[in-house]
Amino acid sequence: MRYSEDHKANTRQRIIEEASRLFRRDGVGATGLQPLMKTLGLTHGGFYAHFKSKDELVEIALEHAANELQVSAKESLDSETPLPTFIARYLSSTHQANPGAGCPLPTMSAELGQRGQPSPQTDQIILDRLGMIEAAMGGEDADEKSVLLLSAMVGALLLSRSAQDPQLAERLLKTTRKLLIEQTATQH
Repeated sequence: MRYSEDHKANTRQRIIEEASRLFRRDGVGATGLQPLMKTLGLTHGGFYAHFKSKDELVEIALEHAANELQVSAKESLDSETPLPTFIARYLSSTHQANPGAGCPLPTMSAELGQRGQPSPQTDQIILDRLGMIEAAMGGEDADEKSVLLLSAMVGALLLSRSAQDPQLAERLLKTTRKLLIEQTATQH
């Protein structure tokens, strides 16, 4: 039985969305193609009708995650208090508890870097976020300060997710959030 082009495109999109969620939640290495396809009710062999390799899917899924989160980041940075809103949303308990729906940088950057497989998509996500933060920050040294702000947020989120003690995890988020918001307030 032949499927329509719409069916194939829809199936491909479902694979991308699920892979994006699982890669952010579990990591690339821990997400096997067979379980991924089974989750969607598809066969492992059917994967290759949509993608050349898992590496190709990783790049596409990372791009999907970036595009998905671009809207949220832009909303935060377009608010009345752009940087405090962006920082508070990023370093929230909700974001910490939902890596599959959150920023791909903490999970995927660490893993891809450790494996010696840096990604051009990661570079693009970093550059996009830095640009958005710089624009919201303005002023002297915004390019350098944006690097510090993004690095502190990603690092605090990554550390909070790895802490077994919930109080420690919250302390990492709360303290980093407080100090970054205070720092950005003194710049205006």
